[in-house]
Amino acid sequence: MKAAALKYPVILTVATLISLILVLIPFHAFLTVWLASNFGHYTALRLWKEALLIVCGLGALYLLLTDIKIRSHTLSRRLVWLIVAYCLLQLVYGLFALHRHDVTPKALGYGLISNTRFLIFFLFCWAVALRTARLHKNWQKLLLWPALVVIVVGLLQALVLPNDFLRHFGYGPQTILPFETINHNAFYVRAQSTLRGSNPLGAYLVVPLTVLSVLIVRGQRNWQRLALLLAGLVTLFFTFSRSAWLGAVIAIGLAVVLGARAPQTRRRFAYLALAGVVVLAGLGLALRHNNRVENVVLHTESGTTAQLSSNQGHVSALQSGLGDIVHNPIGSGTGTAGPASVYNNHQTRIAENYFLQIGQETGVIGLLLFILITGGVGYLLWLHRADPLALSLFASLIGLTVINLLSHAWADDTLAYVWWGFAGVAMAPRAILADRIKPDEQ
Repeated sequence: MKAAALKYPVILTVATLISLILVLIPFHAFLTVWLASNFGHYTALRLWKEALLIVCGLGALYLLLTDIKIRSHTLSRRLVWLIVAYCLLQLVYGLFALHRHDVTPKALGYGLISNTRFLIFFLFCWAVALRTARLHKNWQKLLLWPALVVIVVGLLQALVLPNDFLRHFGYGPQTILPFETINHNAFYVRAQSTLRGSNPLGAYLVVPLTVLSVLIVRGQRNWQRLALLLAGLVTLFFTFSRSAWLGAVIAIGLAVVLGARAPQTRRRFAYLALAGVVVLAGLGLALRHNNRVENVVLHTESGTTAQLSSNQGHVSALQSGLGDIVHNPIGSGTGTAGPASVYNNHQTRIAENYFLQIGQETGVIGLLLFILITGGVGYLLWLHRADPLALSLFASLIGLTVINLLSHAWADDTLAYVWWGFAGVAMAPRAILADRIKPDEQ
């Protein structure tokens, strides 16, 4: 078969696999735990999307070698080479750490996967979006339909289902706990829906909520979108994730202000947002000694049984992470910090900050590379802001960056694949959206 004749089936196959990942990833935690409870092999099942990513990689490599348009629109970008350099740095640092016995093979593998998979997926989505309109045409369905299920399940958990309902699907100490609480207080159970925890759920919700806000502000409003936005906000509240609340306020506020086409409307939304912040700050100050506010907002309570409050834990982790970078600006190696460090033989290093984690592992060089990559993607999204998807992702990137300063949000499978995957779809220049490959193109 000629290369030109094979090109179209390869594009459709990779686009289909990408769509499958984007649709299933919000249910990744639930499905893998449930299947593992029946068939075992929990760790292997968790790698299903990485297996599909390898297949996508083979297809993307073939397209890169045979399609001049993909090469011209990707290899000429400094952003692409920054990502390649960053991934190579992660690999080299990880191998050196393994050689020095600073990291176990399992921790190294976990670290390499969690630190690079979303960037690789971003490049694959970008390449395919250049040559088929399928992903961009169906992005709302691929993003919002799974979000609807996640939101409904989250609401049911918060309002109807018993706390340990997920125990019936294999959740437990060896996989994922069936529910989370604030400072071990059973009266404040946090929604986690089909994700691996409450904080990951809150961070994930920032993306569909920002998208819905942009669509509504730009006139694509109907009762279904308004209802989903309201339900999503309620679910977000019941995660009790303060970092997600803050990130959502920033992302939705930016989406509304930037999404409004008329300058007068934009100013009106900005004033309303400022007034809302002032009101919320005033209420928080007035009710700071209220028991419910202490738990839900401040995450503190005088009668808690927790030896260390979540606030104290955050501060201690941040101080430890900053200290590691100051004392070792070169870095200790991929897998020596963050969630991957759980699999090492030494003490776990959790900085409660994704950027500090990268600094701990790959030093100042790796941290600067990642900041440049994030900034570069944000800049390209801003250039494409006339597209609702690009604008939504730009606004949500600001909010998610704040969340990652307070947690390891990019290390979560769902958020990483969803945001960076759709960012890749949004990268296709508008000038070539109408110039896609056709089945009979030779």
